[in-house]
This record gives sequence, C-alpha cells and structure tokens, in this order.
Amino acid sequence: MDRLPILKKSIFFSSVSEATQGEISRLFIEEKYQRDDYIFFEGDGPEWFHIVKEGRVKLVKHSNTGKDVILQVFAPGDMFGEASLFDRKPYATSAQAMEPSIILKLSRKDFLYFFGRHPFVATEMIMELGRQLREAHAAIKSLAVDRVEQRIANILLKLADKLGTPAEGGTLLNLSLTRQDLADMAGTTVETTIRVMSRFTKTKIIKPVKGKIFILKPKFLQKISEGE
Repeated sequence: MDRLPILKKSIFFSSVSEATQGEISRLFIEEKYQRDDYIFFEGDGPEWFHIVKEGRVKLVKHSNTGKDVILQVFAPGDMFGEASLFDRKPYATSAQAMEPSIILKLSRKDFLYFFGRHPFVATEMIMELGRQLREAHAAIKSLAVDRVEQRIANILLKLADKLGTPAEGGTLLNLSLTRQDLADMAGTTVETTIRVMSRFTKTKIIKPVKGKIFILKPKFLQKISEGE
C-alpha cells in the first residue's frame, strides 16, 4: 500500500528526502478500525507513533463521573499520541475512530531512531507540540468562561477550517458528527447541544445535509463565538 502521499503531507516527514521517506514508509504498519473502535486507551503504555491515513480520529479524555470530553479531531496526515513516546508515561487520553479509518503505526524504537538520524525534524515536532498545547489551553479556558453557544460556534468554525470543503453557498464539514460528539467537544449535555443546533438551523446559520453539517453563515458563527 502506498504510504508516501500521507508521509509527504505530514509536517515531519515532508522535510526529508524522498529516499528517506521511502525508507521510513516501509517501517510503518497499517491497521484498520471501524467507527467507535479504540486505537489506544487512556493509561496504556506508549508503544506507537500514529498517523491518520484515512478516516477521522478523536482524542478523548474520560472523567471519573463517566463523562467524556473530546479534545481534538485528527484528519488524514495528522499525527497523534507522540508526546508520550518521549517521556514513556502512559497515554493521558484515549484515541477513538469517528468513522472507518486506517492508521499508520510506527514503533517507538523506530520513531526514536528516525529522530536520532534527523535531529532537525525535532524543531517541527516542538512547534507542533507547542501548537497543540496552545489549543488545549484555549479549550480549557473556553470550557471555563464561554457560554455553550460560543463554544459550539467555535467548534464548528475550527472543524470547518480543518475538515471543511468549500461549496456553493457555504462550507460542508466532511465529518458525520453526532449530537453526542458535539456535546463532548463543548463540555455540555446532548439536550443543550440539540437546542443550540436547532437555533442555528432555524436562523439559517447552518443546515443538515445527509448527516453532515453545512455552514451557511460563517461570519455569524464567528460573531457568536466572540460573544456578540
């Protein structure tokens, strides 16, 4: 199976030569997951570096009360679970497929060997970890101070930026999101999420299209996300 297109898309492997990309691509294995399958669980030992080849994956934090919070959503070309490979501590979150997905997996030994041979790539890794840390801090702040409408509007805008496809009249989110998914991202209840999404639909800010969300008025969502 050809893995080079995905490696070329990755910020880490795109900066090395094509010969090196070919070399590292042979060290990956591929695994298929169905919707809701777990790639790893919170508390598991870190043994693999992961890249999404096909599908979508969510990073989930479980609470003692049984409520889940979705911290991030990954699309093809995105990596996840890499931070734990450095400190050898168990995964702090779980990774779960949101739809049928194919994941490229590189063993921790091969991952560290690659970075030992190409230390300049570590700069890209540090930048990416910094970006993820800023996003995590922003999400925590939003959960603490923003109204639910603001949080959901912000989530839709971020998903549109990452997974959206421009179309006539707006942007289609290329992800089948359940109301439970949105509730877990926003840190609220399904009932509240349904009410907010219904208001967005009635005011023609969004509309459902074959189980997906079509954003009609991104500027309105932006104003809502900013508390206007």
